[in-house]
Amino acid sequence: MEITLKINKRTKAGRAFLAMLDVFVKDSKGVEVISADSKVSESESPYDPEFVKMVKEAAASKERYEIDPDDIWGSLGLE
Repeated sequence: MEITLKINKRTKAGRAFLAMLDVFVKDSKGVEVISADSKVSESESPYDPEFVKMVKEAAASKERYEIDPDDIWGSLGLE
């Protein structure tokens, strides 16, 4: 029997599960880790390619707005 798991290492639960799994695998003779790839390929990305393109273009853009966290409405010109 084979099981495939996708674990998000950025979450607290994911890190805890990986730590527990690491201990279990070291002490077990019937478990083998075949692949521990942590990268998400472009084809597996949950985001729409057009959205990714838009975000990357916005990050490269020089047009940005700074918002003062102490005066949000004033920073947006809504006061």
